[in-house]
Amino acid sequence: MKITVIGAGNVGATCAQLLANAELANEIILLDVIEGIPEGKALDMYESMPIFESDSRIYGTNDYAKTKDSDIIIQTAGLARKPGMTRDDLLVKNADIVNACIGSAFEYSPNAFYIIVSNPLDVMTYVALRKTGLPKTKVIGMAGILDTARYRSFISMELGVSMQDIQGMILGGHGDTMVPLTRFTTVAGIPVTDLMSKEKLDAIVARAAGGGGEIVKYLKTGSAYYAPAAAAVQMVESIVKDQKRIFPCSVLLDGEYGYNDVVVGVPCVLGKNCLEKVLELNLNDDEKALLENSVVHVRETIEEAKKLLGM
Repeated sequence: MKITVIGAGNVGATCAQLLANAELANEIILLDVIEGIPEGKALDMYESMPIFESDSRIYGTNDYAKTKDSDIIIQTAGLARKPGMTRDDLLVKNADIVNACIGSAFEYSPNAFYIIVSNPLDVMTYVALRKTGLPKTKVIGMAGILDTARYRSFISMELGVSMQDIQGMILGGHGDTMVPLTRFTTVAGIPVTDLMSKEKLDAIVARAAGGGGEIVKYLKTGSAYYAPAAAAVQMVESIVKDQKRIFPCSVLLDGEYGYNDVVVGVPCVLGKNCLEKVLELNLNDDEKALLENSVVHVRETIEEAKKLLGM
């Protein structure tokens, strides 16, 4: 297994380290346009492998030729948010970056699976799909896992119980228009609505939707990276190990939930063939309305990206 991580910033470097620690690939390529950064970080990680008892090999490079025949490409390169910025504010710069990076990677790895992490996530996944021309099963975005992880962690904080017992599902676009399915949220099988008030749950949902912005306010010169990287690596693990796990991922809809030609988060089965199945849940009227709002917002941003890139 050969995995390439595009972008040696905080998210990309953390991805590479987590992949190597878990020995999810024999060879990991960390690529960045800045000379010396991927080489130095990769060497540092390589030297930590004996401590983690991992035989993964990590190499840093500025040359896409070194990524040739990768099985999985993880796209993290792009500008990070600053205080006051939304994910959509990154559209102009990151559309160009993702378009260029994915185009170069595809030249050397046309058969790879592509996992997109760059923001605005759903739109960048659409850009990658159109740039490569690959089927939707091979280009997916990481978003719902991160949103759900934040949601679960905040429920754990409120109830004082193990995060391992909390299950949840968040659909829709990554960000303020995400669709929390609170009626599907359980704690050791108990509906979360039996354990806390609607007001507290609503506050948790709002905090999860703004979870990235909350971190940006603290960091001031950067954005979240530990949780986003962990979410991407969890997707890789399900694919590499053919676990068939069900995660909310950003994928191109082709009639599912009544939508076409738009990328939003929906429940997906991830296995050796990457996206193996989209699960269609029986949403109630309120959930359908929230999803519609999310789809409209993402579609508008996709149209902006298409104009910028002449797609």
